[in-house]
Amino acid sequence: MEETMSQAFRQTACRPGMRRIVLGALCALALAPAAHAAEFASQPVRLVVGTAAGGAVDTYARVVAEALSREIGQTVLVENKSGANGNIAAQYVIQQPADGNTLWIGTQAMVEINPVAFKQMPWKAEDFVPIIKGVEAPLVLATHPSVPARSLQELIGWARAHPGTGYASFSPGTPSQFLGYQLSESNQLDMVHVPYRGSAPQVADMVGGHALVGFTQIQTSLPLIQDGKLNAIATTSAQRSRFLPDTPTLDELGMPELQTTVWFGVMAPARIPADTRERLEQALVAVHRDPVVIKRLEDTGYDVSGQTGEPFAQAVADSRQRWAGLVKATGFAPED
Repeated sequence: MEETMSQAFRQTACRPGMRRIVLGALCALALAPAAHAAEFASQPVRLVVGTAAGGAVDTYARVVAEALSREIGQTVLVENKSGANGNIAAQYVIQQPADGNTLWIGTQAMVEINPVAFKQMPWKAEDFVPIIKGVEAPLVLATHPSVPARSLQELIGWARAHPGTGYASFSPGTPSQFLGYQLSESNQLDMVHVPYRGSAPQVADMVGGHALVGFTQIQTSLPLIQDGKLNAIATTSAQRSRFLPDTPTLDELGMPELQTTVWFGVMAPARIPADTRERLEQALVAVHRDPVVIKRLEDTGYDVSGQTGEPFAQAVADSRQRWAGLVKATGFAPED
């Protein structure tokens, strides 16, 4: 039976008209992957940012957009869709075709904390795949000069003698809040969370003496530390910061559980085809290895990471578990 069907197929395929149809179909199948891959960068690529223009995330996106445009030979645009802790931007991206032409500039808080903090959210962690961690920076545990502590142990002793001391965060639901909670809990301190709406107002109140302790972003606190308006106690990175080489890390001081960095990176819809994802990753790796790009990003106070693939995805997954525990422990409930 199979032999009879095979003979019939060969006889049919040998007819001139059918031969063209069969060959055309085979060629279409052979060329399908190439045509699929060509969809990426066949039109302007959009980097969607979940914060307002002019901020740190927006600056990163624009540096990457300019270099990526040169790398792929296509226009790369930055679109700002701020609001809802980045969820508006994320929702917008997953509603677009997953062809690599619409990407999300994710941040640590948006990618790692939002999925475990929001009870109702228009996207799920599985909706995105991490492409590249672009830049990262540690937080700095800083104090007002009136606090008579120049080391972590001195700070712990002072805080224990002053129950009810507030620790300032640059925003609720960020590592700035959760690390303050961990510091207080692990050392049996009675510290109270004082949330701010941004890094600038946080450090402004710390300089004014209205808040005496806080985990700050290095980009905003470094000039104040250099001017003696704030004191740096420790940083949260694995190695000492090149900006504060004389300041120890919390890991060095015996508190590795407080190690973290704030990062920005590029995320793609999880439905993106494998070949498109590979091409996109290669282009972004080249961008983040460009010496001009590295200098521009480092000048903003960040270190270039360039982590990709499974290591990046696993790091995100592990961090989500960590933040989930802290969200539960602190009772943090974002405004949906």
